[in-house]
Amino acid sequence: MLIDTHCHLADPAFSADVGEVVSRAVAAGVHHTVVIGESAAAAERAFELAAGDARLSVSTGVHPHDASGWCADEEARLRRAAARPELVAIGEIGLDYHYDHSPRPRQQEVFDLQMAIAAELERPVVIHAREADDDIAAILRNYPRVTAVLHSFSSGVDLLRTGVALGHYVSLSGMLTFKSWRLDDAVREVPLERLLVETDAPYLAPVPCRGKRNEPGYVVAVAKRLADVVGTSFERISEITTENAVRVFGARLRM
Repeated sequence: MLIDTHCHLADPAFSADVGEVVSRAVAAGVHHTVVIGESAAAAERAFELAAGDARLSVSTGVHPHDASGWCADEEARLRRAAARPELVAIGEIGLDYHYDHSPRPRQQEVFDLQMAIAAELERPVVIHAREADDDIAAILRNYPRVTAVLHSFSSGVDLLRTGVALGHYVSLSGMLTFKSWRLDDAVREVPLERLLVETDAPYLAPVPCRGKRNEPGYVVAVAKRLADVVGTSFERISEITTENAVRVFGARLRM
């Protein structure tokens, strides 16, 4: 059995058939999915889905794209969310210097604030890192008690090594299957007990599903490719990544 540790099931792309999508995932061997609420609206929808389905959990935070909109209401929302049983992490949070939808200083401030909240509430965080490796690493070092997941990892080797040295986890998505992927050697540096798999659906559908809407069931393709990269069986990588996900996010993921 597998766990999709990062999926945007609250996205409008799934509004017409989310129940069927979850059923297909379970039939494929994906028994749990962490639904990302990257905004207030997405979080509300994610909690609606997870409240009625024990196969789903929620992670919510303010995405770096939306850092300019951070305010006291957002902090209050995050703290309320943390009290709900469906909430397993804070995120996705982090820095994105590729699009720069919010000013970099504001991104850094909001990332730091959410890391502080996660530390206070003793919650893991899900990190979005794009072209901001040094600043991500610097902020992570300031919060040694917070466990982080480097989501859909495609950053530099230095950030990967820093994350592993700090005790964090590396999550691989469908990019691992792309012809353009060049980070196999870096993935092999990650201890097996720090590896996770995800889809980031509806984005980044893996080979052989490229061009389709991604969905949680397709994490099977990511796990198969990861098994090949690290030189083990699909069954073993499924067992390892599932245990890792439970260790990070909690026993709810065993349901």
